[in-house]
Amino acid sequence: MSENKANTNETENNTVENTEAEVKTDNKDESSDYIAFSNPEKNNAKSNKFVAAKADGGASNFYDWIKSILFALVIVIFCLNFFFRLVDVKGTSMVETLQNGDKLVVTNFNYTPKTNDIVVISHGKEYTEPIVKRVIATAGQTLKLDYENDRILVDGVVLDEPYLDVSTFCNVEADYEIPEVIPDGMIFVMGDNRGVSMDSRDSRIGLISVDNVIGKAQLVVYPFSEFKYLY
Repeated sequence: MSENKANTNETENNTVENTEAEVKTDNKDESSDYIAFSNPEKNNAKSNKFVAAKADGGASNFYDWIKSILFALVIVIFCLNFFFRLVDVKGTSMVETLQNGDKLVVTNFNYTPKTNDIVVISHGKEYTEPIVKRVIATAGQTLKLDYENDRILVDGVVLDEPYLDVSTFCNVEADYEIPEVIPDGMIFVMGDNRGVSMDSRDSRIGLISVDNVIGKAQLVVYPFSEFKYLY
């Protein structure tokens, strides 16, 4: 009887011990799970990754912005070299059509000068500054400056010049012999303000090589009050 009671007590003790062990194990597991979830080192690692990602994103946006600006500059430079450019008018040789200080849009892509075009020229025969003039005659055309009757004949036809507010020559004659037929690759140009214009009538300018033509003036874009198309 006492032996059976002793065995029962031992079984109960073992059960209690096993239960306490399970409780301790459960507590350890719960404690361990809690610590793993709130591990400050892991939280810091996550935070650092977030900050790094955010920094990388900011740098990427900055570089994208810089690339966009550089691309736009390349496009502008390409257009200015091959399609159009801005040119400032200096002097009064093209009054009333153009005024001193006007800003022009000049096109130059695949351009061939034609009669009546207003062109920008890099330099004359001896004159080294850029000039703005009107094309009067081109290669192969016959040209006669009729001073007596104050008119110009191109290919035997009197040139119509509605843009003039002065006489055709304003008593300024050519100081050299101008060919009757304009040579290949050359043009004859004059300013609209004939009394003050130094143009192809002057030996310092002479006939202009088409290679020295920068382009054709299309628009006056400044001052804004004078904005206009030139033709």
